[in-house]
Amino acid sequence: MLPLNYILFLQIILFLFITPGTPRIVIISYSMNYGVQKCIWTALGDVTANLFQATLVIFVLGSFFLENPSFLNTFKWIGIIYLLYLAYDIYNSRPKDISSKDIKQKSIFSFFKDGFLVAGTSPKAWMFFPLIFPQFIDFNSNYIVQFFILITTYVVLDFLSLIAYAVLANKIINWIKANPKVINTISACVLIIIAIIISIIQ
Repeated sequence: MLPLNYILFLQIILFLFITPGTPRIVIISYSMNYGVQKCIWTALGDVTANLFQATLVIFVLGSFFLENPSFLNTFKWIGIIYLLYLAYDIYNSRPKDISSKDIKQKSIFSFFKDGFLVAGTSPKAWMFFPLIFPQFIDFNSNYIVQFFILITTYVVLDFLSLIAYAVLANKIINWIKANPKVINTISACVLIIIAIIISIIQ
């Protein structure tokens, strides 16, 4: 059984993955300073944190959503408001210099830890998993299978997008530096589109 609105879920996470949030900024910087191979460990740390976040939300809070469906709708609108705020904040923010000059030796564990902590403390992730992710699961059906499909899709596509950012880091960083306001505008527009889509789904 496919989760609710699975194609829409794919579209939303792909939108999220192509916008340069904090984990992608870190990946770009690490790719420039340490190489793509080291970024694989950072990407693994990132998706591991996301796996923990999703598991916590669905299996600890899942029964609560089932017994109190009105709360899920409340969380949905909180998420929409947050996305609109985030779009406003990104549009008005100044692009940061992400090309670090401080290069030092780091262990594999250090790369993994950095990825895990960046994703684990990311406001975007903590808004996505509690507020948006559950919208695509029918808790009256076999939600374990639905969860497995959704989180596998999320983790695989997230990992691939992070590695893609690492591979294309030099070109991406040059483009961002040349067009600092454009990337903010695109990111803000994408978040607004996601908020509108979430507002119209059941």
